[in-house]
Amino acid sequence: MFTIAVSGTHGKTTTTAMIGHILKEVGMDPTVIVGSKILGQNSNFLAGKSKYLVAEACEYKRSFLNLHPNILVITNIEADHLDYYKDINDIKSAFSEIAEKVPDSGFIITDKENKNIKDSTAKSKAKVLDYKEIKTDFNLSVFGEHNILNARAALKVAEVLGVSKEKAVKALKSFKGTWRRLEFKGERGGNLFYTDYAHHPTEVRMALNALKEEHSDKEIICIFEPHQQSRTKLLFDDFVDSLKIADRVFIAPIFKARETLDKTISNEILAKAVNKFIPTKAIENILDLSETDFGKNACVVFMGAGDIYKWVDKIIK
Repeated sequence: MFTIAVSGTHGKTTTTAMIGHILKEVGMDPTVIVGSKILGQNSNFLAGKSKYLVAEACEYKRSFLNLHPNILVITNIEADHLDYYKDINDIKSAFSEIAEKVPDSGFIITDKENKNIKDSTAKSKAKVLDYKEIKTDFNLSVFGEHNILNARAALKVAEVLGVSKEKAVKALKSFKGTWRRLEFKGERGGNLFYTDYAHHPTEVRMALNALKEEHSDKEIICIFEPHQQSRTKLLFDDFVDSLKIADRVFIAPIFKARETLDKTISNEILAKAVNKFIPTKAIENILDLSETDFGKNACVVFMGAGDIYKWVDKIIK
């Protein structure tokens, strides 16, 4: 099996799906395992018959060390999963381990100028290639600067595998995205509704900037469900800076995954901090929101890695 492992703090789900889509469209018949459903297929798994395996590689609890990549993609490295990792250096040590597993005949495709990545790949014997060498002279059906970065990484993988850029770009044009990654859910009362999985300040910032650029004529309203008390607490100031990109914010109770109650952090505390910059309100029940809360010309995004996505259909019905 020739394994293409896609890792990184952000963007790995979409990048994995993009690589799988390109290889499928050009006839390379890959097996693909993604951390979310691929839109248009309603599955996170594609069974292929060739030697190629494209797999999302998650760093949580160092689970990606079970993989043996021939090509390793590292989209980026930032502080996250701090309920498991001690600090950024501990995170970099995990990425160093997987980078060292790539054979000297293999490739690491990444952002070579990123300091955390430089540190993590320093001991690897594989050839390190920069996905930012790929020119942005292409169009996608998914929007946002973060998706341009994801696509550049996917196109660099295709290049290494001998797929021409012309064929790879043509394949990407039919890529529809993945579940809960700026997924358009519908329209009601002049308002557009999206769901997004963003649960880290960088992801929140990229998603909100993408929506502001794509829908510059609309008010951007973010209904945010923080994911984990520890993440919210440790990255608190960064969350405030990212959320204030929206025009208005509603903050739901923190989704307490893998944690017991911590009374020193709450949606009310975060809402109070964001409210210093833009109108922000803590809410206890998402279904208490109504059309009057959204107005008539808004782009509303339900954002978070918990179960907030379940409510959007009930809101827009």
